[in-house]
Amino acid sequence: MRYLLLYAHPDPQSYAASLHRCVKETLEEKGHEVDDCDLYAEGFAPVLSLEERRKYNDEDASHPEVESHVKRLMDARGIVFVYPTWWSGTPAILKGYLDRVWLPGIAFTMVKGKLVSRLHHIERFGVVTTYGSPRFINQVLLGDPNRRALMNGLGRLASPSARKLWLAQYGMDTLGDAARARFLTLVKTKVRDFA
Repeated sequence: MRYLLLYAHPDPQSYAASLHRCVKETLEEKGHEVDDCDLYAEGFAPVLSLEERRKYNDEDASHPEVESHVKRLMDARGIVFVYPTWWSGTPAILKGYLDRVWLPGIAFTMVKGKLVSRLHHIERFGVVTTYGSPRFINQVLLGDPNRRALMNGLGRLASPSARKLWLAQYGMDTLGDAARARFLTLVKTKVRDFA
């Protein structure tokens, strides 16, 4: 299966980079083809231009500025996002990628005011993320908007029978090396089973 691995962190020495490598290696060990999209390393421009915004709702419009990314999305059968959660959401570069690439007419279409997926070819949808703050703050106080946006929002665009995976390590700001190592092991195990 071909996976699009969407990674967003600027530091190649970060813990997020370790998670990214773990996911990539695990998918490859399972025999999958991995299209490794490191948004920072590729220099993805996250800002939606005025021209792009004006044609955003035109499902027949062409999007030459992100054509290669659209092709990568359409060629994938599985998607895994790896990123840190900052301010209850994705890093700006990943949000910009979603704004510019997951467009009407590409990722979804509108039919009588209802959103209808155009990504039913996506058979696996996974997220591996970290949070600086504890689970209690994110889930109880904030309602985990990041998880809802990815799993209940974007995840609904995948095939209705798609396998889904959510792996999050909360409390990174105070997490020790042993706990970080355990989460890496968990990611490897869960991604292997998911893939």
